[in-house]
Amino acid sequence: MDEKKIKSIIEAMLFVWGDPVNIKTIADIISLPPEFIRKCLLDLKKEYEVQDRGIQIIEVNNCFQLCTNSKYFDYIQKLCTPIQNKGLTQAALEVLAIIAYNQPITRPEIEAIRGVKSDKAINTLLEKELIAENGRLERIGRPILYCTTDKFLKSFGLNNLEDLPRIEDFEALDYTDK
Repeated sequence: MDEKKIKSIIEAMLFVWGDPVNIKTIADIISLPPEFIRKCLLDLKKEYEVQDRGIQIIEVNNCFQLCTNSKYFDYIQKLCTPIQNKGLTQAALEVLAIIAYNQPITRPEIEAIRGVKSDKAINTLLEKELIAENGRLERIGRPILYCTTDKFLKSFGLNNLEDLPRIEDFEALDYTDK
């Protein structure tokens, strides 16, 4: 099978699946090494970018997904009736940041950092699938551990958690009015 046909197969798989697909899954289906599949995906991604196509391939946590090019958001928005989706509250954003930087973390640990109850913010983040339960801690009460999801990474344009800004970078910022 030539590389052009393999890329076409990968493109068709990404189109049909809709959600991010792991390289290993694609490699197993096509019966080719994951390294070669990754090369084909990166080549396809580059081709779309060079040709300034209406679609693009994004990578999220070593998984790849076909989606629309964000440059054309205004046109897509006019085509589709937008669903009203409320953004996150300040409290939800705070909890999300705490989870992202300290995961896995329990609700009591989140509340200790924030100094206030966080039930509502945690429930909102769970509903929006930005965080998920990640087991329970082996201690009295067996509190639930929370972590971020791939939807979180995708929503914030991150490939993986290493792409989060370093906390030290925030501490170095001068927040005083000048």
